[in-house]
Amino acid sequence: MDAGNSIVSAVAVEGERIVAVGDEEALAAYRDGADVIDLGGRVMMPGVIDAHGHFPGTGTRAIMADLNSPPIGTVEEIADIQALLKPFVDKVAAGKWVMAMGYDDTLLAEKRHPTREELDAVSSEHPIFIVHVSGHMGVGNSLALEMSGINADTPNPEGGVIVKDPQTGEPTGLLEETSAQEVQLSTSADIMTPGNILAMFNTAVHDYVSQGVTTGQSGGAMGPMLKGLAWASKLGFVPFRLEVWPFWQLMGEDVLSGDVDLTPYDTPYFRGQTMKIVSDGSIQGFTGYLAHPYHTPFRGDADYQGYPIFPIEDLVDIVGRVHAAGIQMAIHANGDAAIDDVIYAFDKAQRENPVADPRLILIHSQMAREDQLDEMKRLGITPSFFSAHTYYWGDRHRDIFMGPERAFRMSPSKSALDRDLMFSVHLDSPVVPMEPMRMVWATVNRVSTGGNVIGADQRIPAMDALRAITINAAYQIFREDELGSIEPGKYADLVVLDGDPLGDPMAIADIEVLRTVVGGVTVYER
Repeated sequence: MDAGNSIVSAVAVEGERIVAVGDEEALAAYRDGADVIDLGGRVMMPGVIDAHGHFPGTGTRAIMADLNSPPIGTVEEIADIQALLKPFVDKVAAGKWVMAMGYDDTLLAEKRHPTREELDAVSSEHPIFIVHVSGHMGVGNSLALEMSGINADTPNPEGGVIVKDPQTGEPTGLLEETSAQEVQLSTSADIMTPGNILAMFNTAVHDYVSQGVTTGQSGGAMGPMLKGLAWASKLGFVPFRLEVWPFWQLMGEDVLSGDVDLTPYDTPYFRGQTMKIVSDGSIQGFTGYLAHPYHTPFRGDADYQGYPIFPIEDLVDIVGRVHAAGIQMAIHANGDAAIDDVIYAFDKAQRENPVADPRLILIHSQMAREDQLDEMKRLGITPSFFSAHTYYWGDRHRDIFMGPERAFRMSPSKSALDRDLMFSVHLDSPVVPMEPMRMVWATVNRVSTGGNVIGADQRIPAMDALRAITINAAYQIFREDELGSIEPGKYADLVVLDGDPLGDPMAIADIEVLRTVVGGVTVYER
């Protein structure tokens, strides 16, 4: 993954770093006294850099019910959700929170969200909250709503919606965006016990190292989580590098005021210097902010376009202040209206406080238009595409959310490549499993779960997709001089595969990891 996409046959490592690359004959001098590992012709590439995800979120399946539908899980109807919740309810005392993650209303037989009454049928003595697969909304039972102070008279918070029955005015149980975040925060004392945290960490660590991840990410952390991850890294509980982004809504003002100083946490294995801001929601949850209405009218409203988390004047103020403080930003924007707002806010921030190389990371950029990519190039914005959406949600984006024209150019990697616009791709795990080869496959092939091609014109070659999970992802976090490629002087973060990702494009998803190396140390071997 160097500038010339070189392919070599031997690598020499001393300590944590690569000292030489080339063919076996050229590196013969390094053999004396060395441990020689013969890969038998297998492929080795730089370790995978998670450009955006939520470590240790994949480990939640060890401590709460997994409500995913196929191809990830088994849930097909609301009764399946109820059945999966019951064992977790039976494990804890009355009054204690029960959480679950991953349901998708569009894949349920009922084609709707569960109601609070359906969760009451599981238990009325435990507060229950189940999180949508997007992570941007969820449903609570009656006790969960009561304990959260939510009733018919509760107004919507800024950037969120408490969904209410149009006839009775009572909450249905469905909470969107900031209203859901507030409930989730209140569950942490019951859910995040020491035993559960350990089980979650161990599961997530295995998920990542077994998939070749050498730099993980927790994209949007509150103070206790950031500190906990920093200590877990320092004590060796996390055997790979971590990129942890403080979440504006929970930590931003404290960072800007100086009450929280992030620099003491930084090591070669831990970095917490990029501010995560969320500007809209999820397209598959109908909370993404679109420039034109959703393809299928939402709740009968043919003009519905979703909504922003912040009014534009507030976003301009936040982006301007964070930028003026010299802090890199990673801003979540799915819909093209949200992307318009981010571009407008950042353009203003750059004019007021110019930075030569800002590298604002535009997370997801799912509906980025051609004109928006041009503006990103001009302003020093680097998008990170959630390309696996073409696999997991491609058919529904085409038929329900975006319509064919917009769906076929979602996550526009080829358009970015044509502009020489630096971009990465990511999985947003635990939204979908941490499977980087599936991500590369989706970026190259853009084939949906239904076997349909979702935008053939946005396919890119495998080498470019591999760069998007290695050297490009390193660039986005200002670490391209030490991570992301196999070159002398860089950290020896490496992954050995059982197949060639430059071979049959349709076979990329089946490639498995044989060995993961971080800083010259093998942290996983199959």
